Amino acid sequence: MIQTNYNPDVLSCLANLSNDEVFTPPSLVNDILDLLPAELWSNPNAKFLDPVSKSGVFLREMAKRLMKGLETQIPDKQERINHIFSQQLYGIAITDLTALLSRRSVYCSKTANGKYSICETFDDEQGNIRHNRMKHTWQSGKCTYCGASQEVYDREDALETYAYNFIHTDKPYNIFNMKFDVIVGNPPYQLSDGGNSRSAKPIYHKFIEQAKKLNPRYLTMITPARWYAGGKGLDDFRAEMLADKRIRKLIDFENSNDVFPGVDVAGGICYFLWDRDNKGQCEVVSIIDGKQVKSERALDEFSILIRHSQAIPIIRKVLAKKENSGKRLSEVVSSRKPFGLPTNYNPKNSGIPCWFIQKIGLKFASKNDVSDDNKLLDKWKFLAPKAPIAGQTDFSKPVGFYYDGNTRIAKPGECCTESFVVIGSFPTEKEVLSYKSYIFTKVVRFLLLQTVVSQDVTRSNFQFIPDLGNYEGEYTDKMLVKKWGITEDEWNFIDSKIKNIGANETVEVDE
Repeated sequence: MIQTNYNPDVLSCLANLSNDEVFTPPSLVNDILDLLPAELWSNPNAKFLDPVSKSGVFLREMAKRLMKGLETQIPDKQERINHIFSQQLYGIAITDLTALLSRRSVYCSKTANGKYSICETFDDEQGNIRHNRMKHTWQSGKCTYCGASQEVYDREDALETYAYNFIHTDKPYNIFNMKFDVIVGNPPYQLSDGGNSRSAKPIYHKFIEQAKKLNPRYLTMITPARWYAGGKGLDDFRAEMLADKRIRKLIDFENSNDVFPGVDVAGGICYFLWDRDNKGQCEVVSIIDGKQVKSERALDEFSILIRHSQAIPIIRKVLAKKENSGKRLSEVVSSRKPFGLPTNYNPKNSGIPCWFIQKIGLKFASKNDVSDDNKLLDKWKFLAPKAPIAGQTDFSKPVGFYYDGNTRIAKPGECCTESFVVIGSFPTEKEVLSYKSYIFTKVVRFLLLQTVVSQDVTRSNFQFIPDLGNYEGEYTDKMLVKKWGITEDEWNFIDSKIKNIGANETVEVDE
């Protein structure tokens, strides 16, 4: 297998199934496998599982390592091949098509017992790469296992239903009836849940949770990084991951193109090593412009995962000041739909002045349609778009968030649709203008950035920004840097992550 080119390496140039079912490049697979202890590759009893096999690349690259590692223990090449493929490597494909592709990549034959299969011991077509057509289990229009929409995925038998074998069972250990030393893979990322605009629900976390039920010695998977701070239905998963001391390494990429060329995954990509028998702090490796920044830290210091280790001391300093008795802007910013008006609300010819999306501007809403439960209508309001960075998925580039072109000051008596959130409300125009200058500082927008992993920004994203209580005059970065004791190096990092808006300000830092 090593000396003869049984299988030309086409796996590095396959077209992806979608942005949510991405083929893993061989180079990335080997970076992930490098996280595992080297002695595994010379252990003839170690068992490996890829529960989400698409191209078979994980199994193939593991086979290469085992072929080399077991050479002295099993000198005969064919005997070694037979042992590795029949006793050590196992896969669960995600579709019929990927099952055939995986077997072709691993066994050099789409059937494990075929004429051209390099393994001589299989007596059935699937070998150790399994896939069985399954159906979703519907309840109230959703699958009880994965949350998929019945409207979207309740299809005729000839069409793929994406009822992934590994997560559509309460007993994953029954699939192969054995324990695994290593579980590794790149799971599908999301499925439509039938919501507005065909909204999608993450499912990658379900593969991680299912893998943990098998209690392997090591678990490593590659996923979107959105779980750090956001993601529909990921709150419990995030809390569990941050508290799990068995996550010993986390490799983070802000730009998904650094991992999957040509694939845009908002918020970036990460992969991790979970080590069952070795608890401790996590080594976080941030890949920024091709360079590695490493830190050893507990992942659960905050309720979300702070991506950059350089940001942590800045956040600590700011929160330690306990401005306004420790109150944060997450307690001030409105919830979505602050006046009960959806984004697609139709403007009226008269009524309450209402701010719509930029291309519509200031029109009217019917008084009967406007709710004011939080008593905002009669105040001066600072409005910001709910998706201020729409279109930007690469967080390795500076982020702007708010500027004069996408924010609005709404006068007393004016409301807005769900296109905006009210991020501050005040009795006077002077206060709202002062507050606006505070929000526009780079320091404040940097604190906001630490919680953002997608285009939407909600009240919870303001959790690290102090509410100063009284807003007077114009706020500047120079003022906040001095107020919160930010060092020159810290300011330079802040400056590199946030876009300039308006006139550039030169900030001098007193050491």
